[in-house]
Amino acid sequence: MREFESGQPEAEERVGDTLRDAGHTVAVAESCTGGLIGSLLTDVPGSSDYFDRSLVTYSYDAKRHELAVSRESLDEHGAVSEPVAGEMAAGVRDIADTTWGLATTGIAGPDGGLPGKPVGTVFVGIAFAAPWGSGDSYTRVERFEYDGSRTQVKEQIARGALELLREEVESVSENAGD
Repeated sequence: MREFESGQPEAEERVGDTLRDAGHTVAVAESCTGGLIGSLLTDVPGSSDYFDRSLVTYSYDAKRHELAVSRESLDEHGAVSEPVAGEMAAGVRDIADTTWGLATTGIAGPDGGLPGKPVGTVFVGIAFAAPWGSGDSYTRVERFEYDGSRTQVKEQIARGALELLREEVESVSENAGD
């Protein structure tokens, strides 16, 4: 088991254990992380128990063709936006038919920052597929800003997204036990 300096398991191991314990699966749609989340997840032995796929959808066309992200969302909000992250997460969840969809879209740098969206800005989308007819499926998006080199920002995004997913899986699992 790989560990942080604190002695805690890495994010990819923690989320893997949480998904396995819940009997859930995940698929990932990555833009700014370029496949890093899928790579981290598959670094964990036994990840085939819960990990389905990672799609790297870097361009507008890839987001539209592979994930059914709407042209309207891309035109109106741009790829680095809350609506696009949500559509990416729901799209990969539904295409893969997994319990969870996880998506990242952001500006890793060192260039590309915009007014209101500086370098290091990322939107992480999470989509949950509840049982049919329950009405409990949902999508949520969180915005984060990270500092560092391009590689450091990508790693922070990937590990942060995995931690956010772990928290969501735990929350759904706890509420299911009510």
